[in-house]
Amino acid sequence: MSKHNVFENAVYSKVTRRLIPFLILCYFFAYLDRVNVGFAKLHMQDALSFSDTVYGLGAGIFFIGYFLFELPSNLLMQRFGPRFWIARIMATWAVLSAGMMFVTTPTQFYVLRFLLGVAEAGFFPGIVFYLTLWFPSWRSARTLGLFILVTPLSTIIGSPLSGLILKLFEDVGGLHNWQWLFLIEAIPSFLLAFVVLRYLDNDVKSAKWLNDAEKQVILDDLAKDALNRTQSADGKVDSSLSAMFKNGYVWLLALIFFSFNIGYYGINFWLPSIIKSSGINDDFQIGLLAALPYIFGAAFMVWNSRHSDLKQERRWHIAIPAIIGCVGLTLSAYCSGSTFWMMTWICLAMSGTLALIPTYISLPGAMLSGTAAAAGIALVNSVGNLAGFFGPTVLGWLKDTTGSTDSGLYILAGFLLLVAPLIMALPARLANPVRRPVTEQTDGQQNATQHTYR
Repeated sequence: MSKHNVFENAVYSKVTRRLIPFLILCYFFAYLDRVNVGFAKLHMQDALSFSDTVYGLGAGIFFIGYFLFELPSNLLMQRFGPRFWIARIMATWAVLSAGMMFVTTPTQFYVLRFLLGVAEAGFFPGIVFYLTLWFPSWRSARTLGLFILVTPLSTIIGSPLSGLILKLFEDVGGLHNWQWLFLIEAIPSFLLAFVVLRYLDNDVKSAKWLNDAEKQVILDDLAKDALNRTQSADGKVDSSLSAMFKNGYVWLLALIFFSFNIGYYGINFWLPSIIKSSGINDDFQIGLLAALPYIFGAAFMVWNSRHSDLKQERRWHIAIPAIIGCVGLTLSAYCSGSTFWMMTWICLAMSGTLALIPTYISLPGAMLSGTAAAAGIALVNSVGNLAGFFGPTVLGWLKDTTGSTDSGLYILAGFLLLVAPLIMALPARLANPVRRPVTEQTDGQQNATQHTYR
């Protein structure tokens, strides 16, 4: 390995250590505040006399607000800067998440869940776009894999934590345990908003913890990446905003994400209730069992994203996990009468479902650049997240209608299966990253270059 490559790897390792753990911490609490309603349901539903349809609609309506405000939020982030905008998002959603403790009617439930979606809109795609300001596309899947690892981690840690809060805080201070759940899990997000203002830098140039030579390595790679994306001979998407809206492949990515999210969020919001219906009644035990599928999913996610970068291939690393997720979800519904086998197949389903996320999420940023990248990532994510409304809502309606979640799980599995042919419709030249070879320099040339940057 050349001296340049050694230095380059050291630079990106430094950036990874600085940004990824902190962003993981922020997204951990964002995701926890989004999905803790699944655990609150175990007691909130009976306390407020909500039907499964009411719960499913309330859980899903979050994504209507998310859809409507995600693209504007990402564009505003470019105007105000990532540091301020990410902090604003976190403070707002924390206040609204804590406000869920005051819900007493279905209308209040719907309104607060909708506003929570509005508040959080732009956070995840904003972070994805933010990372494109630091990492070129050929490093994106592994980097996003580390960041998106928080999705299973928030459940691995958050599920037992939520179960423990429900178990320990019933009638403490005159409040129900589900009210304490919303309050306790919102506080860290509010405090972290102020840390973001001091810790994050808007871009590479403003990072005081990088020297000039380190900054130049990243800036050179980002420039090469932008050049690759704008060369029409390579089939890359035009970087203009209008072209982004007109490009069929961008909408194809949105449809893929929609199909995936119907399965994913359907499982996510209903898993505690599915486990309870299998005969487990202790809140803490439900929390422990709900964490198990995400442990397997986290391991498969890391492996799949790294293998995708190693092979410089994206489509099969999305299609195969989607098929695995479909098989696991189908078998979990078929074996719903047995806690052991139901959990076994849910673990398989979550392994496949989670594994494809970072590889898929790397695609919009690799195909677009500039304002189009920020808008494209937000557009794909917002349209795809509309499925977060339909998945839980349909499952809740079917649960009230049939008395079981089995038929709903079969429908969710079908949408996961649809991901495979859709991703294969995306040309490989667009999906797979292209890295231009780095021109080797002599030691003297490298030293001269570094001296100039300093």
